[in-house]
Amino acid sequence: MNIDLKKLQNGSDIRGIAISTEKEQANLTPETAALFGTAFTLWLAEKHKCKPEKLVIAVGHDSRITAESLRTGIISGIKSADASTINCGLASTPAMFMSTVMKELSCSGSVMITASHLPYNRNGFKFFTPEGGLEKKDISDLISIAGRIVPAGINVSPSGPDKELMDLYAAFLRKKIRERIGPGGSTGPLSGFKIIVDAGNGAGGFFVDKVLLPLGADTTGSQFLDPDGMFPNHEPNPENQDAMKSIQSAVLNTKADLGIIFDTDVDRAAIVDSDGTIINRNTLIALISSIILREHPGSTIVTDSVTSDGLTEFINKSLGGRHHRFRRGYKNVINEAIRLNSVGVECHLAIETSGHGAIKENFFLDDGAYLVVKILAEMARLRVENNKGLSSLISKLKQPVEEKEFRITLLDEDFTSQGNHIIASLEKFVLSKNGWAIVPDNYEGLRISCSPGYGNGWFLMRMSLHDPVIPLNIESEVNGGIQQIGLILINFLQSFSNIRYDSLRDYLSD
Repeated sequence: MNIDLKKLQNGSDIRGIAISTEKEQANLTPETAALFGTAFTLWLAEKHKCKPEKLVIAVGHDSRITAESLRTGIISGIKSADASTINCGLASTPAMFMSTVMKELSCSGSVMITASHLPYNRNGFKFFTPEGGLEKKDISDLISIAGRIVPAGINVSPSGPDKELMDLYAAFLRKKIRERIGPGGSTGPLSGFKIIVDAGNGAGGFFVDKVLLPLGADTTGSQFLDPDGMFPNHEPNPENQDAMKSIQSAVLNTKADLGIIFDTDVDRAAIVDSDGTIINRNTLIALISSIILREHPGSTIVTDSVTSDGLTEFINKSLGGRHHRFRRGYKNVINEAIRLNSVGVECHLAIETSGHGAIKENFFLDDGAYLVVKILAEMARLRVENNKGLSSLISKLKQPVEEKEFRITLLDEDFTSQGNHIIASLEKFVLSKNGWAIVPDNYEGLRISCSPGYGNGWFLMRMSLHDPVIPLNIESEVNGGIQQIGLILINFLQSFSNIRYDSLRDYLSD
């Protein structure tokens, strides 16, 4: 097949090019999918110490235009290894995990075909067992197994029984809302609320018809609910500015109580409050932290490395919790929360600024819909108690005056060594600078605190998880602070060859 399977690994996922373009050749084909279907089956059989024919594996997908062909490949590979399959059709990533733990299905494993918010020509696979998503090493093992399999072509025989997984999953979410808000009588617990959803033409449209409407909410004004893998309206990404402005406008125009936006496969979410306040990234972490810490006082909150100093102050001082800033990568954040609990440190929330939020009570599964369920219950409580909006919970969160991310491109073939050398050199550079100090207890890259007069903020320089890039995040409490910090960093970066930092240079020259 002349495809380097190792290049398809994206941490704990598989991601690749599913449609060739003028610049890129497809490397995630139905034939490749069949290899991974077989490899996952053999890996599961070894894990369970059983024969493959004892296994039942669920397969679902988001709205991408290559989903059907890749599903055919995955199922063909699973069945060629003698396991049984269940076809879940259009589904969310969290629901695919739930197929392994719901008593109605209790699958041995599951595969979700998705590439989150990436462009239309990309796709990928996420694999689950009842213990959770596969780890980075597990994916490496799958690739190793797949590389030893002799391709057998695609068998288009029936894919196995269809299951309405999303009906089961939606019933689970409705039950959670009723438990928290109350039954609401004949009208439903969300009666009187106008709640709109932007699914970004991904898999999240189910939340309107299967969750909100049956609970009595008015969802008039919801948008982009129809699955369309070309994503014609905006990028399905709660971090994308255009996407957030779209749902913000919809909330204000329809006078909604709440706007909800999901990414393509619904493992991430963000919201807009009734007054148009966008709640994502640091503000979303602050909001869900306030909910979790009211339920579990003193809990540790694990986040990724790029969260703000204002968030730390809010969690530690305003909420009485403990902010544990860890590494980027949703699996890293989740695994750290699980580790902390295992050593006696109470932790109920692990969340990345991207919107991946995992709660202990829900298997530490990064589930955008479940995160929204918690928020809906809190919205109802606030209305009953004091008729305030959700943004009132984060009124004490200190926001930076300026924030920006830049990307430094590494051009050496061994870009990992090149990046590590630059970051190590930065440590020596900072020690010689007045007003700058290395932040202790940092788990990724180098985080620097900048005193008033020297930028009045902080910056973080770290290696990208997968790409030949050093992301540089800068925040400042004053106007012009990023300019002040950036000018000093430009002088530092100029001493290195074979790198590009055009975004930083262009920002400083504006």
